[in-house]
Amino acid sequence: MQVPDAVVDHYARLLDASGIMTLINAELGRRPGPAGLPIRAVLICLLVSIHYTGKATLSEAWRLAAFSLTATARDHLELEADPVDADDPHACLASSRRFYRAFDRLTSLLDPARHDRRARLPQPDADQLATTWEDTDPEHTRLRDLLQNIVTALVLTPVKWAKGRGYLAGFQGDVGIDTTAVPVFARPPRIRRSTGEAVASTEITAGWHHSAGKTEPEFGYSATLTVAARTTTAVTATFPQLALGLVLDTPHKRIGQNALATLHPLTGLDLPARFAVVDRAYTDQQPDHFARPVRALGYKLALDYKLLNRGVQGSVHGTLLVDGTLACPLMPDRLAHATTGLDDDAIRAPSEELATAIAAREPYFLQLKQSPNASGAVRLQCPAAGTSPSVSCARFDRLHQREPGRPAAVDLSDARRRAAHPSAKPRVLTPFPDLPADQQPKICRQQSITLHPADLGHLDKFRQDLPYLSPTRKRTYGSARAQTEGLNGRLKGFALDLGEPKNRLAHGRVAQSILAALIVTVANDDFLDQWRHTHQPEHIAIQPPDITADLPDQRPSEPPTPNGTSPPRT
Repeated sequence: MQVPDAVVDHYARLLDASGIMTLINAELGRRPGPAGLPIRAVLICLLVSIHYTGKATLSEAWRLAAFSLTATARDHLELEADPVDADDPHACLASSRRFYRAFDRLTSLLDPARHDRRARLPQPDADQLATTWEDTDPEHTRLRDLLQNIVTALVLTPVKWAKGRGYLAGFQGDVGIDTTAVPVFARPPRIRRSTGEAVASTEITAGWHHSAGKTEPEFGYSATLTVAARTTTAVTATFPQLALGLVLDTPHKRIGQNALATLHPLTGLDLPARFAVVDRAYTDQQPDHFARPVRALGYKLALDYKLLNRGVQGSVHGTLLVDGTLACPLMPDRLAHATTGLDDDAIRAPSEELATAIAAREPYFLQLKQSPNASGAVRLQCPAAGTSPSVSCARFDRLHQREPGRPAAVDLSDARRRAAHPSAKPRVLTPFPDLPADQQPKICRQQSITLHPADLGHLDKFRQDLPYLSPTRKRTYGSARAQTEGLNGRLKGFALDLGEPKNRLAHGRVAQSILAALIVTVANDDFLDQWRHTHQPEHIAIQPPDITADLPDQRPSEPPTPNGTSPPRT
């Protein structure tokens, strides 16, 4: 069974639109010897193979290139005009080796630690080679950046198509970021019984990925995925669920930096930036490695905390940092410590008592007076200050000589007027005797403070932009996390499984990065196609974007696969 030309043409357009061949050809340059099989043809065949079989294996892609392409497709991919003679084993072997060598040429080109990827090296030698993935050598850094640029360009091509067609008009800038295990088809390091020598894995930069909820770790890589999320605060917005970025790395290394590597390219797509929703692994990162750079990109943070980090986390300018939000220094202890020592079960299903305490915290939180400036500094105001204070405070009235207002008649049937009356607001209990004026906290003396990014020091990693466990935070965090896990599940489904190492047999971090990127790219393309058929029926006119030429009007019809089975759907 031949693959229709429309399918090959679609993925050829996708690969060409990504622009990665320009990067690859520039790196190849003028090299001596025969050109060999075109790398472009190998990558297109891999994309088509993933589309039909769900596998990013060179064997499946070669079979498709050798036996299942039309003469037109073979000419377009610059392959030999005649298919391989399936009855000639020598011809099949020669053809497959040319195909494999073309892919090996690409992986060797981008590898800062070139070596025999089929041999298990002594552990010291492997450790020395592995340092090239982490050192500051300019050439190694350039190759690592080039590989990541290729991965990013592939994954973002369907995203650019979606934006160009107007499918992301409802996207408000909320993203979920998470790491997921990408196990490899390779043995972990071990001690050789005969000699006692430590031998490395063929995947010299792989490691053990520990996932929450799983008792056994998985040997391989960690994939950092950024997902376009839709929170329940914007429930009417509809757009395709797409992966916005991918980074493959050694497990539990450079967690914050890898997340930033997925967010930086989004600034060039003119996409909005609102909330970045992450789990505790990102909360643990040093502020300069995650929180501050993410805020500099325009995102707000929605975080979670470990048991030991809940409750009062520190102070700055006299205020309390309570579960990531700055609060009045005289917030009652029962509210400030409402979450202290609570386990995860109590946080996931708050009791009525805890929910009441969380709601009672809100009036004591500092109010935003001025949004972040170019340097990231924000202006925050005492909750007792301003024209609409949320608490009444005798200390504030005394320090700032605010006279009590005249009693005014209140319409008790008007809920808003009742809530706005001073007697309806929480009263801050000041100590008796109170501190002298010159010893009062800065927030009490000045009414407002300017919080600079470095003021909290390492505690800045805990600061978030929604009150912890509040209804608004729950709608934002819970929804985005569910969609992040949902996309991870779709990428590790039955038909297309990023988590199955047998679907990515080629050895080496470069090969694994490219194959994982191809799988995510096909998945994004399929998610986009499914969403379009659901939300943009054929009879609805679509305004052509600037890049309409990059995207066919519809995905080609899907014939049976070369082996006669139905094509996979993700």
